[in-house]
Amino acid sequence: QVQLVESGGGSVQAGGSLTLSCAAVGYTTSNYCVAWFRQSPGKEREGVAALYAGLGNTFYAPSVKGRFTISQDNAKNTRYLQMNDLKPEDSAMYYCATNSGGCALRWSRPGAFASWGQGTQVTVSS
Repeated sequence: QVQLVESGGGSVQAGGSLTLSCAAVGYTTSNYCVAWFRQSPGKEREGVAALYAGLGNTFYAPSVKGRFTISQDNAKNTRYLQMNDLKPEDSAMYYCATNSGGCALRWSRPGAFASWGQGTQVTVSS
């Protein structure tokens, strides 16, 4: 059973930065896709970024490309989402998710992921 624990959310002003962490327990192989999603009240959950642990391939939503960076520390079995130049529209509950296999073609679809963290809130004020 894979367990994911997110941390690092908080409140910042526009233009600020936050780093989210997603610690994984229960798997140690590299054949996993790890993705970050976000959801605001009344909106659908959307894919933000993903990383295929085996090769380090990364994927980003157009709205965050150039501002957000997904990375991993294999020794800690932890993935990160570095968020820079935050905007009020980035405010949401952020979730990490994982499933075995690659990320391509499915990374932005919530239904493609079996394991989810509890979420961490990010609030950006203008």
